[in-house]
Amino acid sequence: MLQQKTTQNAIAVMSRLAELYSDSTAVASSRELAKSRNLPAPLVAKIMTELSRGGLVSGSPGPGGGYRLAKPPASISLKDVAMLFERETETLCAYGPGWCGHNDPCPLHNSVVAMKQVFEDYLTNTTFALFEKQP
Repeated sequence: MLQQKTTQNAIAVMSRLAELYSDSTAVASSRELAKSRNLPAPLVAKIMTELSRGGLVSGSPGPGGGYRLAKPPASISLKDVAMLFERETETLCAYGPGWCGHNDPCPLHNSVVAMKQVFEDYLTNTTFALFEKQP
């Protein structure tokens, strides 16, 4: 699951960049991105730094500069973004942390593992092409 609010905000910012992608000259500053998604500008600036380090966006400094996706929206999955901001969490266990995987599985184990797999598949198979505006 997406545990970090930052991950959700990063997906929001990436969705805006995907909307702009079809215009090969369009870039957006972190301030413009923040305004478009009603987010704090300092937070978006930090998010953009991480997305840039992760190779998902490219930026150009100075007047007229800004950010754009580093590759086509169809090549970037929600999981690509989540991997930059999320850390692996233990699977929910009704018997408490550390039980499943070390002892007999709890009664919820198989259901929780199945649910986690569905969500993992969703993140992996959902790309930012959903947001891309067609020319």
